[in-house]
Amino acid sequence: MILPGDARPADAVRSAWAAKEAEALATARVVVVGLGTSGLAALRALDGRVGALGATDGREAALEPAAEAAPRATLTAGDGPDALAEATLAMEPDVLVVSPGVPATSPLMRRASAAGIPVWSEIELAWRLQRPRPDGGYAPWLAITGTNGKTTTVTMTEAILRQAGLDAIAVGNVGTPPVELVTADGAGPDVLPAELSSFQLHSTTSLAPLAAVCLNLAPDHLDWHGGYEAYRADKARVYRGTTGLCVYSEADAATRRMVEEADVADGARAVGLTLDPPAVSQVGVVEGILAERVGTDRWTSAVELGQVSDLAHLVSPTATADDVPDHLLLDALAAATLARAAGVEPVHVRDALRAYSPGAHRSALVRTVDGVRYVDDSKATNAHAASAALAGYGSGQVVWIAGGLAKGASFDDLVREHADRLDRVVLIGRDRAPMLDALRRHAPLIPVIEVTRDDDEGVMDRAVELAARAARPGQTVLLAPASASMDQFRSYAHRGDAFADAVRSLTGNGGEPA
Repeated sequence: MILPGDARPADAVRSAWAAKEAEALATARVVVVGLGTSGLAALRALDGRVGALGATDGREAALEPAAEAAPRATLTAGDGPDALAEATLAMEPDVLVVSPGVPATSPLMRRASAAGIPVWSEIELAWRLQRPRPDGGYAPWLAITGTNGKTTTVTMTEAILRQAGLDAIAVGNVGTPPVELVTADGAGPDVLPAELSSFQLHSTTSLAPLAAVCLNLAPDHLDWHGGYEAYRADKARVYRGTTGLCVYSEADAATRRMVEEADVADGARAVGLTLDPPAVSQVGVVEGILAERVGTDRWTSAVELGQVSDLAHLVSPTATADDVPDHLLLDALAAATLARAAGVEPVHVRDALRAYSPGAHRSALVRTVDGVRYVDDSKATNAHAASAALAGYGSGQVVWIAGGLAKGASFDDLVREHADRLDRVVLIGRDRAPMLDALRRHAPLIPVIEVTRDDDEGVMDRAVELAARAARPGQTVLLAPASASMDQFRSYAHRGDAFADAVRSLTGNGGEPA
């Protein structure tokens, strides 16, 4: 019998818990739904002796020999959610390991719940299958979620841990699927900083991280979850079972409430992040210094972790501490706090932040052509992220390339807040109506150019061409779509690459690479 979903053992008893899990899974029928990267990793970890279902668009995954031995059903193009539920439940599963591509509101998820069938994410499977290290202990997890800033924070955390000499590998929405790392032969990583989406958290019940943070909360993925309250509830799962630090933003009351309501381990503590001088049990900023009051001496003194100026290079080569945006500073404070929970020294925080380089598609300057800067922030997949991207520009400075898959979101607040920064808007995407409506209501004088090409391959080339015609020297053409990419691109990375390729193909006087 599979252990109940609310079992969250402390490290001291986890070996016995893991042994029972292995025994239970040895006889359980586990059906893996979705054969993407994480689904294939789950099949490999389970030795291919489970059921498997292909993607609903009919694309075949290249199964390895161990996985090919598993009973398998592949749905074809045109098969819908009901067919997925029928095919899955016909395999009589004891447990489902489900791809994030299956919404919480889908027939499969509803019917599995009604039948009492446990549904796990690949994160949940990784936690349950994690092998102990040679010393008998387990690598701690540092769990990171939030509407925005997750990837920056998890990669910053990874960088700080590595600066301290720890074998740390960022997992979750980035990098290698964690189930591969935690079931591999050998010692495994020392620490697992994990970026967790609301999709993954929805089906993650027993994870007990050493430290956890929800960076911020704004409406997103409402169609997947079925509403804001369901989205919030899934984000709040990040704190469940935390054994050490529950980190939240003092500026975001929703994250504080999540911590107050969380079912955590005895002894877990709350730590607030602030841009002001920190009070006891806070990490904040004092006259340009990143400072924490979390340790045993928190009642009398603060510990210096670095300086705001250590982050200036992430804005531009000539930026100063005054140019560092608040959201980036809060991400750095979160990363420092999580890494400190894992035992790193303050000097490692400072040195890592000074050397840190952000990932692609996050406010990346691609090129300057004829005095116009072209910036790729394709990672801005929702209104909250796009707001952070636009906030760094002055009045009338931006030719904004926006639009995509709206996911049920509203853009009224975004457009209202930043209308003065826009010179004009180039709108892409198949789901343009929500953004058009917001622009008509709150920025009626801003010209809007719609890209209506039928062939998705040419959409970004056309968008960049139109933006280049409209932009004047001193302005910035900013790709910050505020929407998901899957309507016309494979991913936000594919969208950002298409933007960069189109920009590099531009001709003009004074063009220079970033």
